[in-house]
Amino acid sequence: MMLYSGVAWRSDGYEVAVVDAAGLIARPPRRFPPHAVDELAAYLGAIGPGVLTVVESTNGILDGRLMAAGLVVHRADPHLLPRRPLFGSVSAEDLARIALRERGALTELVRTRGTQTGREGELEDWSAASADALARLARAGHAVSHGGRDRREIALTFDDGPLPPYTDQVLDVLERYGIPATFFCVGMNARAYPEQVARMREQGHSVANHTWSHPFLPELTRPQLREQMERTGQALADACGAPGVPLFRPPYGARTPEVLDWLAESGSRIVLWDVAPDDWAMPGADVIADRILAGARPGSIVLLHDGGGDRSQTVDALPRVIEGLLADGFRFVRAEEIGARPVPTAAARAVRASAA
Repeated sequence: MMLYSGVAWRSDGYEVAVVDAAGLIARPPRRFPPHAVDELAAYLGAIGPGVLTVVESTNGILDGRLMAAGLVVHRADPHLLPRRPLFGSVSAEDLARIALRERGALTELVRTRGTQTGREGELEDWSAASADALARLARAGHAVSHGGRDRREIALTFDDGPLPPYTDQVLDVLERYGIPATFFCVGMNARAYPEQVARMREQGHSVANHTWSHPFLPELTRPQLREQMERTGQALADACGAPGVPLFRPPYGARTPEVLDWLAESGSRIVLWDVAPDDWAMPGADVIADRILAGARPGSIVLLHDGGGDRSQTVDALPRVIEGLLADGFRFVRAEEIGARPVPTAAARAVRASAA
């Protein structure tokens, strides 16, 4: 018998509901804390191969791990959903019944495309429509996709974590080479794994905001976006003992002119990228390294991932990436430093004054 499961997110973790073909509750609703995604996947897998699992588009951090566990995962888009609360998705029971009622309107997710499956064209359209607004904010210092091309500096950035064991493995590699990086953390994961966030800070890396649940930002209201950012900022501050750096990366890079203005007004600098090896699609460690080394230019910001799924290939690629960039004369900086000019010393100012 076909069963339909909905997976909702809440401030304290995830909720699962399962209904049968008549829309009746087939399993008692279950809640899972944010660190128990593997247990959640095992619970759904144990129900049997006839279960269809659905998440909604504000829940962008579960799909990879659920699909890796062998589950068939679908996405329900906003036009199928009741009104969302200020913080959290629609209920798991609503999602399960939407899966039953609107199965043909759902999007089956592909592991190599993730939650954005089927929305790639929409993301491109949003980006194109936002080009002028992004350029305006970049001129004002509120947004950056890369630094100046006149200095051989580069910023490694990691999204979607923390997630053991991959975050710790990334941190081990960075520590071994003595280089800084920037971690754009998801609030749900920061709440689940505060020790990893604290370690990022202790090792001298920058810790920054990547929303609570990895949603498509153009689908949020302004209050919903603010809630995502503020709760994530608090989770990072709780883990680090101090606020993270005022940087923000929109999930998927999804943006509209309106969203960009909201983000700029929040006081955070929007950080995008110009080198993306699509490591999250797991093309192989050598492919990841090759793409980065081929695409890196002075001032580049490299998009990598330490969370959201199996990141072993990213970890394996990292030493070759670092060694290759060092050999090519690059210096590693944090994202907030990319393109920043050093403050002249008193001696340097005196030399300039005498030369004038």
